[in-house]
Amino acid sequence: MANRIPVLIFMIFFCSSSSRLCGQQLFIPTGKITFEKKVNLQRNLAGWNLSDETREKIKKYQISSWELSFNESSAIYFSESSANQLYSDYSSRTRVLKKTIIGEDYLLNDTIPHIDWKIMDEIRTISGYECRKAIGRIQDTIYVVAFYTDEILLKGGPEGFSGLPGMILGLAIPRYSTTWFATKVDALSNNAAQIVSPQKGKKIESEKDLSKLIELYSRYEGIKNEAVKKRIYGFTL
Repeated sequence: MANRIPVLIFMIFFCSSSSRLCGQQLFIPTGKITFEKKVNLQRNLAGWNLSDETREKIKKYQISSWELSFNESSAIYFSESSANQLYSDYSSRTRVLKKTIIGEDYLLNDTIPHIDWKIMDEIRTISGYECRKAIGRIQDTIYVVAFYTDEILLKGGPEGFSGLPGMILGLAIPRYSTTWFATKVDALSNNAAQIVSPQKGKKIESEKDLSKLIELYSRYEGIKNEAVKKRIYGFTL
């Protein structure tokens, strides 16, 4: 009996520190998630008047890797291949978007947008986590499909999407032929140094500053101001 006591103590410790392996749910307060973003370029250009030769030269997918580092109340979403970043503070419902516009970095302060979600019954496993399906809507008419896990406490996700009862590990916007899926979850990783608001860039601190930027971008792109605003604050970084 005496020989079994150390084994019993070990099993109790093992199950308490590895609860997912012992059939219990582990709620994750901090970590880092790697997302694969995939854009179907050929589908997006389907309505364009392009020659067959040009279409054949266009690759089907544009694929990029993005990371979401998070703690109990905030997160930062970024890619090594892009200067754009999105920092979100969920305790104050605010965010800072760092975005390159006409070759210059800008810092835009904003509130975290509200999305009305409808939770569905479908379940999918993503990167080892059981995720439930939800359907939301942005910009009035654009539908979004998300898969979230309640094992990760922060109610966030890629590209600033949030508002579900856990972390979004899978996301699709059919109208834009774009998907985001987690390929790796580093649970409980020590990444506090990464989760800070962007500091380098020209700050847009007033409505007047924002109006000037929108007008400049509008003239540069030759599109209407409202379309510029959607492009700046849109889903995609």
